[in-house]
Amino acid sequence: MSVAPFELGNVSVAPGRRAIVEMPAAQLYTQTPLNIPVHVVHGREPGPVLLVCAAIHGDELNGVEIIRRLLRLSALKKLRGTLIAVPVVNVFGFIHKSRYLPDRRDLNRCFPGSETGSLGARMAWLFKTQILDRATHAIDLHTGAVYRSNLPQIRANLASPDTAAMANAFGVPVVLNSVLRDGTLREVAEAQNIPVITYEAGEALRFEEACIRVGVRGITNVMRHLNMLAERRSPHAPVTPAVAGSSTWVRAERDGVFRSLVTLGQRIKKDQLLGRISSPFTSDEIEVRAPCAGLLVGRDNLPLVNEGEALFHIARFEEVKEVAQQVEAFTADILEAPPSIEGDGPIAP
Repeated sequence: MSVAPFELGNVSVAPGRRAIVEMPAAQLYTQTPLNIPVHVVHGREPGPVLLVCAAIHGDELNGVEIIRRLLRLSALKKLRGTLIAVPVVNVFGFIHKSRYLPDRRDLNRCFPGSETGSLGARMAWLFKTQILDRATHAIDLHTGAVYRSNLPQIRANLASPDTAAMANAFGVPVVLNSVLRDGTLREVAEAQNIPVITYEAGEALRFEEACIRVGVRGITNVMRHLNMLAERRSPHAPVTPAVAGSSTWVRAERDGVFRSLVTLGQRIKKDQLLGRISSPFTSDEIEVRAPCAGLLVGRDNLPLVNEGEALFHIARFEEVKEVAQQVEAFTADILEAPPSIEGDGPIAP
């Protein structure tokens, strides 16, 4: 079967070729054009159109490096279907090392957007109509916020069978069955029957080697699941993820200096001591204890906290001990594996 060229913007990409399409987003104050670079890898054989995007929040950088490594994989030479890769969606936030757009809007709360609305609405509309609408499947790459780390995890609407299959294929030990929030890329994609999963890992404004390696491996796992890449014998044992039906945030009950006593991926028992909050000027302090059992999937890294601030994110599982053991083994395997690309040494912490 002959494969037609893939059209994106005003660029036509022939089968077996790749191109970078510059999507005009807006202008800076200086009238300098600001574009969203979109990589298109078009296979010689028909198949799905997978969108992989990062930095919808401009300071979430792990996904940018994940896509850089993904685009260098030699396996893409035999791609079936089409890969659309957008390393930086929120170019404004990326330039300013900020989560937000210049008007302080969160781009991932602006979808589906509009042609005549705010800056966020216009950028969301551009991304949806010119890029997302061309996809059959999508993977959205994220990290935790500034000073907050997330354990590598997939968030997905598991009520959708196709989405659940992608989440399972990605191959991380932890999957959170996450509701669709208004204005998000996930919500608008699922509304038009585009299965989409969100990969959360690491902290904003940081490169974290383990999180990056997990992301590259996970995306290629999904591409094999979609028959976009040939199956191969993997040296890694397949991962059967555990699904958390719910999760709980533990918040600060007072202002002060916060000291965490637990690490990401650790098994947590009900009433376990998680940390302490003290006064910087006196010996007065309070304990922070776990309201439930589970696995620690998110943690605040900043020692200075205000009352009500989120300190810990605990995911609940039926078999917490087994999940914690699987996370530990998975992490060790990732760090011991050789780089996926020859000549690409690990990023030093």
